[in-house]
Amino acid sequence: IEATNISVGRGTDTPFEQIGAPWIDGPALAAALNASALPGVRFYPVVFTPAAGAKLGGQVCQGVFLIVTDRDRLRPVRVGLQIAFTLSRMHGAQFRLEDAATLFGSKSMIEKIRAGADPALIAASWAADEATWRLTRAKYLLY
Repeated sequence: IEATNISVGRGTDTPFEQIGAPWIDGPALAAALNASALPGVRFYPVVFTPAAGAKLGGQVCQGVFLIVTDRDRLRPVRVGLQIAFTLSRMHGAQFRLEDAATLFGSKSMIEKIRAGADPALIAASWAADEATWRLTRAKYLLY
């Protein structure tokens, strides 16, 4: 999300704990994200103004504050995917998701999100690759 036109809270007292933009309806975004029932996280409406020099500095932003409720169940990449999907669905004309193509791994991932593909199905499509990665990385874990 950081590569897009969304503030991630830099220039506030709680960077990376909130996201927002002047054109977002914070309560509606929080409701939509909470309706997705992602494990380990809740979303609360927030209004913040990033400091001058930060992205959207000096502009009042509405958005959501993320609260981790269960660190063991939280899947941060899945949360980012859901946020991108929800912002695309709710604010497609304003949200510049394409700016984050390299962070999402490919243009095809952006196309899936823009086309309205179910985020749960997108994440499920990663399962085999993730399992292979976990096996590969296991031998490098020291603790």
